[in-house]
Amino acid sequence: MSTKTTLRDSAAMRWLVLLLLSFAMFCSYIFMDILSPIKDLLETTRGWDSVAFGTYSGAEPFLNVFIFFLIIAGIILDRMGVRFTAVLSGVVMLVGAVINWYAVTEAFMGSSLEAWFNNNLNYIPIFDELGVSPFYKGMPASAKFAAIGFMIFGSGVEMAGITVSRGIVKWFRGREMALAMGAEMALARLGVTTCMIFSPVFAHMGPKPDVSRSVAFGVVLLMIALMMFIVYFFIDRKLDAQTGEAEEKDDPFRIRDLGKILTSSGFWLVALLCVLYYSAIFPFQKYAVNMLQCNLTFEEVAKGSIWGSSWITVVQYVLSLVVAATAFMSNFKEGKIRIALLISAVVFLVAFCFFAYKRQSAESIFAVFPLLAVGITPIIGKYVDHKGKAASMLMIGSLLLIACHLAFAFILPLFKGNNVGGVIMAFATILVLGASFSLVPASLWPSVPKLVDAKVIGSAYALIFWVQNIGLWLFPMLIGRILKASNPDIEQALAAGEISAQEAAVSYNYTNPLLLLAFLGFLALILGFVLKAIDKKKGYGLELPNIVQS
Repeated sequence: MSTKTTLRDSAAMRWLVLLLLSFAMFCSYIFMDILSPIKDLLETTRGWDSVAFGTYSGAEPFLNVFIFFLIIAGIILDRMGVRFTAVLSGVVMLVGAVINWYAVTEAFMGSSLEAWFNNNLNYIPIFDELGVSPFYKGMPASAKFAAIGFMIFGSGVEMAGITVSRGIVKWFRGREMALAMGAEMALARLGVTTCMIFSPVFAHMGPKPDVSRSVAFGVVLLMIALMMFIVYFFIDRKLDAQTGEAEEKDDPFRIRDLGKILTSSGFWLVALLCVLYYSAIFPFQKYAVNMLQCNLTFEEVAKGSIWGSSWITVVQYVLSLVVAATAFMSNFKEGKIRIALLISAVVFLVAFCFFAYKRQSAESIFAVFPLLAVGITPIIGKYVDHKGKAASMLMIGSLLLIACHLAFAFILPLFKGNNVGGVIMAFATILVLGASFSLVPASLWPSVPKLVDAKVIGSAYALIFWVQNIGLWLFPMLIGRILKASNPDIEQALAAGEISAQEAAVSYNYTNPLLLLAFLGFLALILGFVLKAIDKKKGYGLELPNIVQS
């Protein structure tokens, strides 16, 4: 008896689908941090202090956490299916991004809309009493309106996240699922490099700095992301036509099904690990460039130097793509070809770092963050697929996370004034942090299908993302408040006219916020031990390979 061949059986089609989904997430990752490398410009040109920036950053997951939009998104995903939810998420992200863009434009400044935001949203009943309001009295109007756009974008991007995860499970179940999830996140995280390199370039492109140009760049990319989801829509529909499978909507979601998820201790441990791990990474990305500006000594690039030109930025970005491509391809080659690709990746990585050093920009240095992860994530994914040990990988990631944040807190400041040594220390720590981050998608996300029934995977991912979003809402605001409380001398010196706004923006002491992030890594490590013990007791199979040998 012959078995009917479908698109899913074609490796080329599976990886094409993965590319479409990954590129859409790549674009969303760029927009998620589009303002992070220009925090200092927001402070000097829009009046956003650390509290305003932290409140804005925490707005992204606000609707997901307090309006339970992520839970709603999971229900939509389970009832309407991957295709519909993917396109819907693309539309929501784009709408929020456009609002975010307008909020930071010159057109908004001095408008009647700015006046309205100055006079309103200073008190939100119930939310203010609970201390969870997304706004506060005295918050700049542009930050308030931008926060609203970021909330809408955040609803779309998290919906996209659970949808992409569900789509990968649909196309790769029983195959190289951990490799696929790891590869998706590796490509998506190149968005961090793209953002860090190009956001400041667009902001400084005109006669005077303008942060709205950077946001406009992100809006254009989200239009492309929507197109990717639309193409995926038609490919996925053709698959279902071949298999005769109905989209998930024909298997209706029931509230009582959530009990199957919530009664699993393994599920809750994975969810808590997720919130701790991601809370130590994503909020850090918002402040990482400013942290480097405050802890390293940068020399001004001479006017007319090639290192200050726009084309050198493009060259550096091309170098990053070559590093990513050669490191990623090395996972699929053997022998001399693999060695040649790895050597090439190392050589181009060194060249990338050299360019970043010569450009003397913190954002260019932090752009190296995902590059090692691109090469390592597929390796980890392949290992988990064939050998298992997912829980052990999470524990290793937590240890690396702790070490990196402690290094940023106590070792990096020692290199203040040492231009070369400080940059080398920063590169090494950032690369290791990126590598630790690569352990999560390759180890954690493929473990979820082992913990819940297939019918409620969408809802399970939604619940995990919801718990994760609590941390992504809370910790950017906490960091902003801790940063301001830890540096009262800067505000006093600025008020007294002893330092300029530009100097104040790059003079913060980041020790206390970094200690907070290291503590999150410590808690994640403890939960990793507990998860491994429970897995051994209940037999979830988290330490077992994903690929079942027939």
